Amino acid sequence: MIDDTETWRSPLDEVLGGEFLARHSADVEEAVRKAAATEILPRFRSLAAHEVDQKSGPHDLVTDADRLAERQLTETLGALLPGSVVVGEEAVHANPATYDAIQGDAPVWIIDPVDGTRQFVHGDDGFCTLVALAYRGSVIASWTYAPARDQFATAVRGQGAFLDGERLFAGPPAPGRDLRVATSHPDFTTDEQKRALRALWTDGIAPRPCGSAGLEYLAIARGELDAVAFSWEAAWDHAAGLLLVQEAGGADLTMTGEPFRITGGNTLPFTAARDAATARRVAEVLRTAV
Repeated sequence: MIDDTETWRSPLDEVLGGEFLARHSADVEEAVRKAAATEILPRFRSLAAHEVDQKSGPHDLVTDADRLAERQLTETLGALLPGSVVVGEEAVHANPATYDAIQGDAPVWIIDPVDGTRQFVHGDDGFCTLVALAYRGSVIASWTYAPARDQFATAVRGQGAFLDGERLFAGPPAPGRDLRVATSHPDFTTDEQKRALRALWTDGIAPRPCGSAGLEYLAIARGELDAVAFSWEAAWDHAAGLLLVQEAGGADLTMTGEPFRITGGNTLPFTAARDAATARRVAEVLRTAV
């Protein structure tokens, strides 16, 4: 006999109501750790030449670790949430049309299997795996794992940001000190964006080239970095980290004064910072050069 008082709930209802994350956030973390343990770490500092390829240029690399870790995560996360879709960096490289799922009506897993592939290839431990769960352009939860450093950061919208179980609070920069800002590599900027980023070389700001975007966002959430200024908008690089920063008390702005949208169409460069005042200051400096 059917109980008419029971209402069927779809996977999407569970995501938006929080039941999915309450039950499965640890499963997502386990999936990320497993992908790193089986496909990424065994290749760290052990890559053969045939396991590394270029995509758009010498600073845009892909390895077998990227491809195989993304494949494993795609299968595992898709099975965890029936009806969801996956947007992964390497899948989009193979078929750009798959990126459109970010604007669809299904929950979407956004995956960067090895963020900081250049560092990974060179044997530097500054790389991470990024996973975000989003719906209709809003990031609901994120997982950032730096396996070579054994650091795992998580964030859930409205519930805070954590690193290895400890709550993260970015806090304002120390008064009187130059702002520490990580910026895009010149290879990934247009001439107009280069002009905007060069404006950061001014009194009161200490810019430097960025490493792994995910780890730069984590540094902001930890209060170790004041801001970033990035000139590209691929969601897999930004979705997880932006939620981490936001839940640690930070903010993000494009040059038009609007928050960054993972669905695209942003005015670039944009900034994310450890507090709203710092985000406004960096965005204003970027605007002065345009």
